[in-house]
Amino acid sequence: MGLSREELIGIAHAERQRLGRTIQYAPPESWEEPSPCAGWWNRDVVAHMAGQDTAAAQLLRGDPAEEIDAYRATLASDDAFTVDGLNAYLVNNRSGLPFREVLTMWGKAAEATLVYASLLMDEAWRDERFPWLLGSIAARYLLQSRIVEWWVHGEDIRATTGLGPQIQHWPIFLTVDMGVRMLPWTLGEAGIDLQGASVQIDLEGAGEGSWHWGLGAGETPPPDKKADAFIQGRAAQFALVAAHRIPVDDVLDSGIVVLGGEAEIAELVIRHIRAYA
Repeated sequence: MGLSREELIGIAHAERQRLGRTIQYAPPESWEEPSPCAGWWNRDVVAHMAGQDTAAAQLLRGDPAEEIDAYRATLASDDAFTVDGLNAYLVNNRSGLPFREVLTMWGKAAEATLVYASLLMDEAWRDERFPWLLGSIAARYLLQSRIVEWWVHGEDIRATTGLGPQIQHWPIFLTVDMGVRMLPWTLGEAGIDLQGASVQIDLEGAGEGSWHWGLGAGETPPPDKKADAFIQGRAAQFALVAAHRIPVDDVLDSGIVVLGGEAEIAELVIRHIRAYA
């Protein structure tokens, strides 16, 4: 990714402030209206973030993630854990609260996440792994996941409150980057074996960047290897595809994103990329 710790924390502070302003400017009545996330009101979107950011702050502080552990305790086995189930649990825990209290809870939890990320010793930032949703994760990627959530859900809120999109380089870049990094896992979860293959993704506009990524678990393409598949297009729209906010067919039919090389591999990548657990 090439970003220093200080740069990543700075980007996270900026995105937390951006989402805070979105929340501030959203009409009060909009919080009890449907969001783009099926089955959730806008207040539920923030409740979900409040729960996950509280958990992130607790882990970065060195404590257990209390609500995640409480959710696990309701399950018959560890295999029954799902992120959708956790999110529903987090939202339901806040369903009886006034929406202003939910919004305040998120703001405090997000700020705590940033504070404890900043206080980590350099060795912990570099080497420690934290028990996140579907496995252990380094502090760098835990914080990146929060930036992605803040930008994507900020776009959800803005889409239903008349505020318009926020086209910002770093959250878009980091959303794409997270989706690319997760490709071996998401493809594997779908039962797709692309061991030995790689994809080159080149995007322009806000969020622009280039990635040459191996599609098998733990694989890094040699520097002289030509990618098997190619994807080119606009970064902002590709990020929203990775966030599952724009249908894949829309960007392909419009020419905003184009595929090349081994078309079957490129299409599998774009149809399975996902920027969140």
